Amino acid sequence: MVINVTKSFLPPFEEYQNKIKGIWENTWLTNNGPLVRELEDKLKDYLGVKNLLYVTNGTIALQIAIKALDLKGEIITTPFSYCATTTSILWENVKPVFVDIEADTYNIDANLIEQAITDKTSAILATHVYGRPCDVEKIEKIAQKHNLKVIYDGAHCFGATYHGKSVLSFGDIATCSFHATKVFHTIEGGCIICKDDELLTKLAHYRSFGHKNDDYFMIGINAKNSEFHAAMGLCNLPRVADIIEKRKIISERYDSLLDWSKLKQPKQDIEGFEYNYAYYPVMLSSEQKLLEVTEALKKEHILPRRYFYPSLNQLPYLGFYNPCPVSEEMSVAALSLPLYYDLDLKDVEKISRIVNATL
Repeated sequence: MVINVTKSFLPPFEEYQNKIKGIWENTWLTNNGPLVRELEDKLKDYLGVKNLLYVTNGTIALQIAIKALDLKGEIITTPFSYCATTTSILWENVKPVFVDIEADTYNIDANLIEQAITDKTSAILATHVYGRPCDVEKIEKIAQKHNLKVIYDGAHCFGATYHGKSVLSFGDIATCSFHATKVFHTIEGGCIICKDDELLTKLAHYRSFGHKNDDYFMIGINAKNSEFHAAMGLCNLPRVADIIEKRKIISERYDSLLDWSKLKQPKQDIEGFEYNYAYYPVMLSSEQKLLEVTEALKKEHILPRRYFYPSLNQLPYLGFYNPCPVSEEMSVAALSLPLYYDLDLKDVEKISRIVNATL
């Protein structure tokens, strides 16, 4: 049996079948159907946010966010994230300006942001890496001082809170991914969260081809999601607390078994932060050691993942290079170990033994 780095949670089949039965009755498959609207309402309640749009995926959420805020010129961003964070900026014909990360949290180093601001800077797009919050207070102060917009890529944040608020509640816009690999998923999907009502209306137009009633109101794109995807979300949402609790138990078993004299993790003790256990990342001493550990695990049919690699400032299609030494060092040594709802604790013990023996 292969143990992948993650495994999608699935609700009871009969429950999903019952949820989608109404689709056959009303033949409303997409275009802002009743299940999509129900999911949006329940997500707003769960997250404690005012405005939320359900979309096809987390990448299109970022692209629409950039478009709706009318961002031009340059966007300050992080080099330590999934490629979609950078490619969304490039897709919207804006230049990403990379600011290095903190060595303890792996999030963008807010102390370095101001020196990267130019007269072309229009926004800051930061990732809450592995679901742990950026320094949102400092970033907000910088944005206000320089009249910049703030977008948070919160792809990993669902269920994580900071001082009692969803991590997704910060910024002018926050986005999240509901991909099948996430703590909460809708098979494919994502959401856009914002505070401003007028901005929400604009985002909704962009989501649906730029339609306003029967008129083509603006340039838009098809970012709508289907009733089938929303049904999966409605089945999974009530189980989020249980999913997070199971992931916590598994993570704590790793904590107790791994050799921390030779491994590091992102900073754990962030005041006021409640984690969702989205990932189990470890930092090896070098890329060579990471490759050795990975190979030893693969021999036992265990498949970890280099997450994130490469450092995004080194993407081959950028056409320029911003040095980010901390991110470049971290990206070659960061490895995510298997973590999912029903991972057997005996397998956690086996994985830990292999890792420790290879260190």
